[in-house]
Amino acid sequence: MTSEQDVITGRPKQTLDPVVFTVTAVLVIAFVIWGIGDKESLNTTTTEVLGWITKNLGWLFILSATGFVIFAVFLAVSKYGRIPLGRTGEKPQFRTVSWIAMMFSAGMGIGLMFFGAYEPLYHFASPPPEIGSDDIRAAMATTMFHWGFHPWAMYAVVGLALAYSTYRLGRTQLMSAVFTRLLGPRVANGPGGKIIDILAIFATLFGTVASLGLGALQIGSGLDTLGWVNEPTKMLLVAIIAILTAAFVASAVSGIARGIQWLSNINMVLAIVLALFVFVVGPTIFILNLLPTTLGAYFTDLTSFAARSDATIMTEEGHQWLADWTIFYWAWWVSWTPFVGLFLAKISRGRTIREFVIGVMVVPTTVSLVWFCVFGGTAIHQDIEGTLAFDPATAASESTLFDVLAHLPWTGVASALVMILVGIFFVSGADSASLVMGTLSQRGVEHPSRPLTVFWGVLTGVVAALLLAISGDDALDGIKTMAIIAALPFVVVMIGMCLSLYLDLRHDPLIVSRHVLTAQVDEHVREQANAIATGELEAIDADAIRHLEKIDPDYVDQANGSAPAEPTVDPGPDDEPRDKGTHGTDRLTGPTV
Repeated sequence: MTSEQDVITGRPKQTLDPVVFTVTAVLVIAFVIWGIGDKESLNTTTTEVLGWITKNLGWLFILSATGFVIFAVFLAVSKYGRIPLGRTGEKPQFRTVSWIAMMFSAGMGIGLMFFGAYEPLYHFASPPPEIGSDDIRAAMATTMFHWGFHPWAMYAVVGLALAYSTYRLGRTQLMSAVFTRLLGPRVANGPGGKIIDILAIFATLFGTVASLGLGALQIGSGLDTLGWVNEPTKMLLVAIIAILTAAFVASAVSGIARGIQWLSNINMVLAIVLALFVFVVGPTIFILNLLPTTLGAYFTDLTSFAARSDATIMTEEGHQWLADWTIFYWAWWVSWTPFVGLFLAKISRGRTIREFVIGVMVVPTTVSLVWFCVFGGTAIHQDIEGTLAFDPATAASESTLFDVLAHLPWTGVASALVMILVGIFFVSGADSASLVMGTLSQRGVEHPSRPLTVFWGVLTGVVAALLLAISGDDALDGIKTMAIIAALPFVVVMIGMCLSLYLDLRHDPLIVSRHVLTAQVDEHVREQANAIATGELEAIDADAIRHLEKIDPDYVDQANGSAPAEPTVDPGPDDEPRDKGTHGTDRLTGPTV
């Protein structure tokens, strides 16, 4: 059934969807109770499920990720690229410069702060399967493969589906609404649609949990680097999670969007300042040389890396590497697609599909390229020079960036800036996640109720704290495991969204009108060609012939093929040409033979 409409605004009321909310909340709370009551059983079960997924369904993540890239590029270059994400003739809501700036902001986050120095250095010191040691080119290409077109294509397809469904077709802001044409209104608004929305909430919650866990670990490491704490304990990490949770919940319910936007813009500026600082005081020339190397290596190795799977990796270490890196990344990106896709959809109203795909895939990928060259290049250069002691077997991912900054000037200031950036990046992203979960729980309403937003925000923080508390020596294990498990069903949802979007686009008025016009033109051409082939001149109207006979008999002879090529024009009584047939409708427009 459809949501109730407000009498005044015509918008969906802030009515709770009891099925979506209750089922999702009960399952997540049951997960929390399970972890508190029997953490060993939870760890064992989730580890076994993860092993089964990576062994039997890893191909699904790998194949679908590349499929999303192909689908997004196809839409951009095809006839569907000119379709607007809004009403026909509607202007973009934001200027191009502002739109690109928001894309840039969306491309920066906790992940880039956490892995910016660590991942390129790790792949350099401990190369991926089938890659030789100390290969800078392969290390940078592998990093860009995980942070380039593939993740942003995932965001693009979800953002496109939501934007087209909401702003072009006028549907509600629900994942299930996208499936209206594929499944039918009854199924999309019924049990099938509710399952889709439940899976979207699950993916969003555990994707946010992964980011919250990474942020807490990195802030804890920064406090240790500055000497404010000695080896951060799990209790300290839980406290950091509590503070971050309170911050983003307050942000989500404050209602001061202008203040949040101001905070995000400040954060973007601080990120640029940090990158420029490392670029200037670090190995500048090395970084500049690394930019074209990384770009060329990425495009050269893109297809081979996309085809890498358990079928091409024969060692157990290789299988584990694939699960820890590529499959984890694809699952993490999938879990972020609900709220990142919705954000991209909201800022892209009025844009064409072609503009959307180019902006979403090219701008953030370019930002990632520069970011990893600056921070990853600096880390690799320090390792080559021997100033950075990096052991991939023992190095902590959350502390690598601080270790790199320790060998640069103003270490304390730069480290404090990193922690500020991580905190604000998470707050500005997690509040969107809470709002999206609230939206999905309230039948697609644009502004969900504050109590519901608070509930989902607090529950996210509780799950993150639980996973960190019950994890073993590696605090990331539990977070990575649940991110992959929660993302698996939503991969299937995303594939269905692509199919449903394609079916909607085929019925778009611009496409339908083009097909009708083309068919009419083709039919006219066939009729004229048949007349020419058979020698019939039925296109010449009899009344028109009689009219022409009165004006100039030579024209009739010419039309019948018995007159000279050029008609004889007799001057009129006023010595002016009588060739009125060259103007208006007096000249015969039918075919000549």
